[in-house]
Amino acid sequence: MAYKYIAKAWKKPKESFVKDLMWQRAIEWRKQHAIVRIERPTRLDRARNLGYKAKQGFVMARVRVRRSGFRKTRPTGGRRQKRLGVNKFKLAKNMRLVAEERAAKRFPNLEVLNSYWVWEDGRFKWFEVIMVDTVLLPDHPIANQTRRVFRGLTSAGKEVRGLHHRGLGAEKARPSRKAVLKRKQ
Repeated sequence: MAYKYIAKAWKKPKESFVKDLMWQRAIEWRKQHAIVRIERPTRLDRARNLGYKAKQGFVMARVRVRRSGFRKTRPTGGRRQKRLGVNKFKLAKNMRLVAEERAAKRFPNLEVLNSYWVWEDGRFKWFEVIMVDTVLLPDHPIANQTRRVFRGLTSAGKEVRGLHHRGLGAEKARPSRKAVLKRKQ
């Protein structure tokens, strides 16, 4: 029953008590390291929904990722200004996948299960990553998958690969119509 109220408050965080609470927490979070292991999830309803359980073998980490577009280093060689290509580049990955990958690098013995958005300000975004110790939980469904975050097998990875639903009418993003026609011929 409590999960319903937590979810409702996080649905519109700027209009509920969450805004004031997170405003204070963000002040502390900015002073911390970019990747911090945490005892319990900030959004309990979301974590439980994505597979988190409060038992041994589940580890939570909060990851801070810098906002803004991708910026390339300015080339030293000569070329016209139009072809310099420094600003206005967008990274092919989303920030959530970047956060998951950084957490996976920090904790190499753990497997990333999922992640979710927690908060953002003008400069940073914070995500909480749910990780599983496959040695302690050998029966977990992801126990036989290795380094799944780097192969695009997490939810954020599948989103980047275009495997999530597109619109209400679409059943699947893939295989494409062309692929189906090719297979039928």
